[in-house]
Amino acid sequence: MPRHQKPEPEIRNFIQTEEWDKVRISFADLHPADIADIIDHSPKDHHEKLFSLLSDELKPDVLAELEIDAEIDVLASLSLEELSDIVEDMAPDDAADVIADLPKERSSKVLDMMETEDSEDVRELLKYDEESAGGIMTTDVVAMHKTQTVDEALHAIASLEPDEKFIYAYIVDDKHALTGYVSIWELLREQDKSRILGELSNKDFIAANVNIDQEEVVRLINQYDLNVIPVIDGEGKLLGRITADDVIDVMEEEASEDIFRLAGSDDMELENYSAFRRSMIRLPWLLITLFGGFAIALIHKSYQQHIVGIALLAAFVPSILAMGGNTGIQSSTLVVRKIALGTLKDTNVGKMLMREISTGIIMGIVCGLIIGAGAYVLGLGDTTIAPHNLAFIVGFALFCAMTFAAAFGAFVPVTLNKIGVDPAIAAGPFITITNDIAALLIYFAITVLLLEKFAA
Repeated sequence: MPRHQKPEPEIRNFIQTEEWDKVRISFADLHPADIADIIDHSPKDHHEKLFSLLSDELKPDVLAELEIDAEIDVLASLSLEELSDIVEDMAPDDAADVIADLPKERSSKVLDMMETEDSEDVRELLKYDEESAGGIMTTDVVAMHKTQTVDEALHAIASLEPDEKFIYAYIVDDKHALTGYVSIWELLREQDKSRILGELSNKDFIAANVNIDQEEVVRLINQYDLNVIPVIDGEGKLLGRITADDVIDVMEEEASEDIFRLAGSDDMELENYSAFRRSMIRLPWLLITLFGGFAIALIHKSYQQHIVGIALLAAFVPSILAMGGNTGIQSSTLVVRKIALGTLKDTNVGKMLMREISTGIIMGIVCGLIIGAGAYVLGLGDTTIAPHNLAFIVGFALFCAMTFAAAFGAFVPVTLNKIGVDPAIAAGPFITITNDIAALLIYFAITVLLLEKFAA
C-alpha cells in the first residue's frame, strides 16, 4: 500500500482525543519521516505513548528521524533490551547518533548487548568527532576486491542485506585501500562477466578524508555534484561513505548554527529549554556588547570637552554608529557566505578586500554627501558652528567610518577562518560593537582636528 506523503489531519485529532487504536492504524500508512514529524510536534507527555504504538519494523526508521527533544523522551522510556534491538536494525551512522545521545553508562550497556558486528561498527563511528567526515559517515559500504570478476561481484551483491541503498561498489586492493568504484548499472550491462573489476572500475574519484570537517564534505559534494562520497583514512583505506541525505542534514545544521551565531547565540538553544541555560548561552555576547557600550561612553566623555557647546555634532553620533555598523555587517556577511560556499580562495583574498574597500568608498561618498547636505540644512541659523563646517565634518566622518567598516567587516572573517575560528561569529555582535567603537573614534577624531583647523 502506498504511504501518504503528508500526515492526515485526522491523526492529530485522534491524538488530542487520545484515540490510540486509530492512531496506530493511521501510522501504518505513513512514511517514517511523517510519523516522526507528528511525534515531534505532539505534546511532550505523548512522545513515549506515540512511539510505543509503532510496529517493530517502523521503530528504527522513526527513531532515526526524531528531533533531539522527542528522541530523548523516547530513549528514556525504552528498556536496554528494547534499545539494543532497535539500534541493531538501524544504519550504523544513525545507530551511532542515537548511542551518542545516551548517558555514558547506558550507552555502554546497549553496545554490550548488541551483536558483535553491529556494535563494532557503531564503536568505530563513535571514535570520530561528530562534526567530522567520520562522524557523519556510515560504515555500510559495498567493497569488492579488484581481482574479483563482474559475475562474482553480482552474486556477492545479490546476497547482501545493506541497511541503506547503494549505487556504487567500491574497489579495493589487498590492503583495503580504495582504488576506484563501479556503478551497479555498469556491472549489469557489462557483456563480459569474466572481466575483473580492476579493469572496469573508474579510477578518477573524489574521496573525503575521515578527519576533515563536515562543512568541507558538503563543499566537496556540491563542487563535484556527487550523490555519495567515499571516506578514507590517511593511508587511503576505505572506511565508509557519506550520502546526500547526510549532507542535507549537515547543511541544515550548519545554517542553523550560523544563524544563531549571527544573533550572538548558539544552536544549543534548540536542545535545551532551560531559561538559565539559555541565559548562559546568550550572556557572553551580550556582555561583550555591554562592555563595548562602556567603551563608547568613555570615548564620548573624553572627547566631550572638545565639542562642548556644539550640540549638533552630538546629534549625528547615532547616525554615524548605525551606518558604520550596518556597512560592516554587510561586508562580513558576504565574506562569511563566500567562505561557507568555498568560493573564497587564498589567491583572491586581496582582490576581495580591495573590492570591499572600493564598495565602502563609493557608499561612503554617496551617504556622506547626503548626510552632509542634511547637516548643512540643520545647521542654518545655528550660532555655534558654521553650516558648511558642520556639513563637511559630518559628511567626511561618515565617509571614513563606512570605508573602515567595509574593510574591517571583510578582513575579520578571513582572519578568523585562517586561525581556525568559525567566521560566522564575525558577522554578529562582535563586528557591530567593534565598528561602533571605531566609527565613534573616527567621528570625534575628525571633529577635533577639523574644528581646530577651522578655528585657526
